[in-house]
Amino acid sequence: MDDAKAVLLRYLSTAREALLWKLEGLSEYDVRRPLTATGTNLLGLVKHLACVEAGYLGNVVGRPFPEPMVWDDPDAGDDDLWVRADESREDVLALYARATAHADASVAALPLDATGEVPWWPEERRHPTLHTLLVHVLAEVSRHAGHADVLREGLDGAAGLRRDDDNLTRDGDADRAAYVAVVEEAAAMFR
Repeated sequence: MDDAKAVLLRYLSTAREALLWKLEGLSEYDVRRPLTATGTNLLGLVKHLACVEAGYLGNVVGRPFPEPMVWDDPDAGDDDLWVRADESREDVLALYARATAHADASVAALPLDATGEVPWWPEERRHPTLHTLLVHVLAEVSRHAGHADVLREGLDGAAGLRRDDDNLTRDGDADRAAYVAVVEEAAAMFR
């Protein structure tokens, strides 16, 4: 049987990698610009997840992240969801690398039944175990990696889980176009 911690970290690592490769090869403008009506942008997702990982798998479990973060500024608002012009892509990616390394070190140092405190969660859930926090972070990273996948596909057609194996069932433009046509035909029945 696989060690529960190792399994969770393996899935978390896969989701992190999927997120990061969505930025590869894109211009500074494309990684920063709002791609939805709510302003979602690729590099902002990475910055946000640096905060999520440093927070839930650091501060919450009594292992504070050792540098100031957006949430330390009460006037910051949603500043973790976008990247200011004075922040470089390299800065944000390096922050994410430090945050994930810190999160991984916390997971390595603590048992899965260690408890933390999440002051902004309802009282009945305010003291989750590291196991629960790992599942929460895995869900959050996977959710945003999915957002990044859709955003990147909209930019240039790149899609899938991995750079070396997209994990998609359709190969080539013709096969994908045929599939999209079948899906559209079925949907059109309900216009």
